[in-house]
Amino acid sequence: MEQVTLQALANVSHDRFAAILSGPADRAAAWVAAAAQNGIVEAQAVYGQYLLDGHGVERNAEAAFTWFRHAARRDHPMAMNMLGRCYEHGWGTAACAPVAVYWYRLAARAGLDWGMYNYASALALGHGISCDRVEALQWFQRAAELGHAKSLNFVGSFYEDGWEVEADTNIALYYYQRAAEGGDFRGQFNYARLLAERGDIDGALHWLQRVPHTATAAFVTKMQRWLSVSPIGAFRALGENINVNISSNLSATMHPAQESHA
Repeated sequence: MEQVTLQALANVSHDRFAAILSGPADRAAAWVAAAAQNGIVEAQAVYGQYLLDGHGVERNAEAAFTWFRHAARRDHPMAMNMLGRCYEHGWGTAACAPVAVYWYRLAARAGLDWGMYNYASALALGHGISCDRVEALQWFQRAAELGHAKSLNFVGSFYEDGWEVEADTNIALYYYQRAAEGGDFRGQFNYARLLAERGDIDGALHWLQRVPHTATAAFVTKMQRWLSVSPIGAFRALGENINVNISSNLSATMHPAQESHA
């Protein structure tokens, strides 16, 4: 890794530093690491993410956890949220849902939309904290007001299913549309579902076709199964096409000689 001196850090301009961060990943990691080691809290949070993702450095969840903790203890909202993620999923530390909730709550109260979303999710599911859908909806709504796409989708679900509010598919449709337009794949799927129920098959197909571009493999498989039993021929055809594409992508990424080692 490139050695970056304190003098170099002190003299680099904002524009030059931005250019370094947008350049080769290993060089960006070297500069962010140097800034983190010299006490710059934003760099500590970013370097933690680099380590978690393996961006320009070898992936190291334990080191990522350490840097997130440094920044979180200095009240960095995203570091608080990521520390919560580490505790929720056991990244670099033992999994502990109540501790995850503690950090999500702090990130939410600091005004971070992702913190609000994760805290609200814990409240809605009763994961690491007593289930409280009323408070969960309040936090989802606060994040939704900031344009957080996944929270917009969750608010839509509350209105579709009548959780703590009177069921209203028109309001649900509004939130699903905003979530879909914000890029949330679940919002895209839910918006398509309600459009189909209202007879807008072309509109539904438009959003269903976008889902696989950003969705997890598990969700794509779930959607494909839903499509396969649809009474709408165009949906079944889309499901078959998605299934073929999934199989083709798996074949393309697996060399025959490596199949037994996958």
